[in-house]
Amino acid sequence: MKIDVVTDTFAPDVNGVAMTLGRLCDGMRRRGHRVHVIHTGGFAKQGETCSPSVALPGYKEVRVGLPEPFKLRARWMKKRPDAIYVATESPLGKSALKAANALGIPVATGFHTNFHQYMEQYRMGGLQPVAMAYLKKFHQRADCTLTPSRDVMDKLVAEGFEKVYLLGRGVDTELYTPGKRSDRLRSEWGARAGAPVAMIVGRVAAEKNFDLAMITFEQLRQTVPDVQCVVVGDGPLREKLAERYNWVHFVGVKLGEELAHHYASADVLIFPSETETFGNVLLEGMASGLVTVSYDYAASAVHVKSGENGFKAVKGDAAEFVKLAVCGLSLRPNHGMRQAAREAAQALGWDQVVKEFEHRLKDISISRPSSAAPSYKLGKRPKYSCRTVFLSDIHLGTPACKASEVVEFLKHIRCDKLVLNGDIIDGWALRRGGKWSGRHSRVIRKILKMIERDNTEVIYLRGNHDDILERFLPLAFGKLRVLKEHIHTTFAGRRYLVVHGDGFDSVSTNHRWLASLGAVGYDFLLKVNRFYNQWRAWRGKEYFSLSKHVKSKVKSAVSFVDRYEQLLQELARHKKCDGIICGHIHTPEDKQVGEIHYLNSGDWVESLTGIIEHHDGQMELIEYEKFIRTLTQRIPSHTGLNQGSLEFSNEIRETVIRA
Repeated sequence: MKIDVVTDTFAPDVNGVAMTLGRLCDGMRRRGHRVHVIHTGGFAKQGETCSPSVALPGYKEVRVGLPEPFKLRARWMKKRPDAIYVATESPLGKSALKAANALGIPVATGFHTNFHQYMEQYRMGGLQPVAMAYLKKFHQRADCTLTPSRDVMDKLVAEGFEKVYLLGRGVDTELYTPGKRSDRLRSEWGARAGAPVAMIVGRVAAEKNFDLAMITFEQLRQTVPDVQCVVVGDGPLREKLAERYNWVHFVGVKLGEELAHHYASADVLIFPSETETFGNVLLEGMASGLVTVSYDYAASAVHVKSGENGFKAVKGDAAEFVKLAVCGLSLRPNHGMRQAAREAAQALGWDQVVKEFEHRLKDISISRPSSAAPSYKLGKRPKYSCRTVFLSDIHLGTPACKASEVVEFLKHIRCDKLVLNGDIIDGWALRRGGKWSGRHSRVIRKILKMIERDNTEVIYLRGNHDDILERFLPLAFGKLRVLKEHIHTTFAGRRYLVVHGDGFDSVSTNHRWLASLGAVGYDFLLKVNRFYNQWRAWRGKEYFSLSKHVKSKVKSAVSFVDRYEQLLQELARHKKCDGIICGHIHTPEDKQVGEIHYLNSGDWVESLTGIIEHHDGQMELIEYEKFIRTLTQRIPSHTGLNQGSLEFSNEIRETVIRA
């Protein structure tokens, strides 16, 4: 199978989710499957792709993946996986779910973390219902949800989650073993021969119940004064706790062999967390031959037999938890309970877990109806054949430009004529220090390929942001013509005046300095909009355009748009045309005003819209994402597809959404 994994956390991150995903991916590769991991972080190895993210405020160790719907869709249309596993419920995970659903690819999700329970630890308990509603909506879009423990599974089912299955956890008993006990390490902690060492392993954060951990440590010191207390891990509470409890050894994050030596050199593992979905730390402690003290849920409920191979208290009973921890201090390394813990862990290898993971992914890939998947051949893009395409306001050279989406759109189009209606290259932004990136160059390369390979005629009309072209007009290079305006005649014989439209904007025409200032303000608004929509995505809400909202609320802006449209309609009448096609104001529109058909192609900064002339002469305003989804999901399979060009039927054309 070909499997893509989408996650906010992966190696070298230190947490249970990253460790589990690493084991699953390695195990699936050993079983002959092709696995690619899309994760946050700044470094990607072979078989991995990095995705942008932001640090969680006040918790820099946790990064939240940002949504990448277009990038994921483009990847999966080009390299379609047999199944996708979305491990985290972030905006990145949500965009992966939406892309997989749109393309009909089987998708499984993992419920690895009780984020809704974390709300209580951070004094936001009132948001728990909101968080649970988001999680439920998120996981219901998947073909199945995999949980690490039976009690989490039961709770999700009780909340109304569907298609929830158990996927346990394993432990590497060759890495974690009592034989790695180190006298040198114990002496560094000040532990004399025979003195017990109590240890906590995990994130030093509120959700790990460090308040109870410190109370337990203090009680252990009162019972056995020379006990040494060690915390392995890092997190937002470390500095504060280290200052207050200066007798506790905070040793930071440890990995691999070093972590195994730390486990084996301790005697009692304190595990007070009440928010785990599983708790890999518990199995690692058992494999290392420690006395484990935990609450009776998640991994402890399944694998710990209290009094036989560890201790467990009723969840929430802090007094019992502390009492059991004190009891554990007296159990020496050769004690029967510690040996029993090691024996129990030895039966919990990762092979069986990987097999179950493989089974679930195969099951959803087989059970999904074939009609749900796109009917085109893998690796082939279906192309919509049309007569003419009109695009404007791409603004290459600005960070807000959706260059990758422009390229993806053009790859799905075969047309006789492509009209680029101004502001394609943003000369204003480049003069202000804007950066030209590789994705901007790909737009230019794609247009040139259309001229060379498809014999497409390209007409480039200058706009105000690329007004440097004015001095060269008119200009022609074979199939490429650069003009100020153009009259387009449709297949039905209707005449359309095509012009960018900045000449009817008095600010752009008469007050260039003010227009430049407005462009800077617009760029700033787009930056604010980006962060605002990241927050909306975290809340589970759709994209919202601040600039459009501002324009709709400001009376003068509304009046400007109305006046702009009126002037262009009058120009079309003067030119004896049936309609006008323009851009400039980033407001897509398709309306009939009397005898004049007014069309505005919008932009490729926010609206991602364009205009298509079908082969019968019909003009249509289309929106990128809905166009791609319609094309890949609704096209019937026949021989035309293999020729790389396929025309929509009337029924399918009606599903292409008008703005």
